[in-house]
Amino acid sequence: MTNEITSEITSHFCKSARHTTHYLASGPLDGPVIIFIHGWPELSYSWRKQLPVFGALGFRAVAPDMRGYGKSSTYEQHENFAQEEIVTDMLELLDHLQAKQAIWVGHDWGAPTVWAIASHHPDSVVGVANLCVPYATLEHGLESLISLVDRDIYPIDEHPAGQWDYQLFYEENFARATQVFEANPRNTVTALFRRWSEDGVGKPAITAGIRRDGGWFGGADEVPETPIDTQVVSAEDIEIYVESLERNGFFGPDSYYMNHARNATYSESATNAGVLELPVLFLAAKYDFVCETVESRLAEPMRQKCLNLNEVIIDSGHWMAQEKPDEVNVALRDWISNELVVAPKK
Repeated sequence: MTNEITSEITSHFCKSARHTTHYLASGPLDGPVIIFIHGWPELSYSWRKQLPVFGALGFRAVAPDMRGYGKSSTYEQHENFAQEEIVTDMLELLDHLQAKQAIWVGHDWGAPTVWAIASHHPDSVVGVANLCVPYATLEHGLESLISLVDRDIYPIDEHPAGQWDYQLFYEENFARATQVFEANPRNTVTALFRRWSEDGVGKPAITAGIRRDGGWFGGADEVPETPIDTQVVSAEDIEIYVESLERNGFFGPDSYYMNHARNATYSESATNAGVLELPVLFLAAKYDFVCETVESRLAEPMRQKCLNLNEVIIDSGHWMAQEKPDEVNVALRDWISNELVVAPKK
């Protein structure tokens, strides 16, 4: 399966009294809906190698700019970026698409949103698939993540928060973290969007020492210049991300990290005690050393709470959908074909 562009991508808006969501779409208007939700610090554009493929397969393939990103509404208070608000955005989008259910696919901070939709609104779900971030972890708050740290790699006396140390840095030094990213958005996204390799297996992730180092990139005032990793993004791709981040800033994207307590409280109201009976696909990134699920205990809660779970390991780093799009598309297509009953939209 290749990513040949066979279905046009178009731009749209979903507007309500409370929020505006910009989204990209591909495929027939009456096709079954599949919604791709991006994470930090990305865009709907991050799914550019999935939308036309699934559009060509007959789906109405949709990718929104999440609140705080791109052309969607942004806000000035941290609490406006809690998962309960974001889930409501997505349910409004589903209604706008005149669909009762969708296949939901998420990555990074998009994964907790998809998990929350599945656990709080299962009637709006045909099935869910997530990349890198497993169920019952990030959407349950920071304490849940830290409890699953691999202490062989992150001894508690040296790395009390493990690879999640950087999330505490946001809470303790939000203005500084945001300032450094905004000082040079081009350098920021160029440094972030790159492959990870087997050289990092068994070693602490770079995110484990952020507070010790006085901030990201060794406490630098701006992200150092690095070459573009063209196996993940092109120079044109970088410019699209940069334009959005220069316009909106990092307050919204970074505020996702400021709602752990609110998100944990929200997770307690999940239906069925948080047990998911619907079809679930989890794509683990072999070389994602922050969301490391191949060897660590991070995916254990998901395996206990998902009763119809399929897992696939992709030989990629964190930016899986952009680094290994063919593998991601095949895994999604095969799971949909084998596990889901997808009917035309009513």
